[in-house]
Amino acid sequence: MMTRVVKWCWLKAWAMNIAKRHGSKKAKVALARRLAVVMHRMWIDGSEFRWSREDTVSTVAA
Repeated sequence: MMTRVVKWCWLKAWAMNIAKRHGSKKAKVALARRLAVVMHRMWIDGSEFRWSREDTVSTVAA
């Protein structure tokens, strides 16, 4: 996700910010944990991955 995915999303930006501050190894572990939480939520809700934060904000506001 941090190196192979060309398309940027909020999750990649979040991980790259952590990598800049704490190093890539810790960022990879943090990203794996965050992905596990997101995938669990998607599994429970039956929802799809949202590539941008705007989708989340507009869904909550509506």
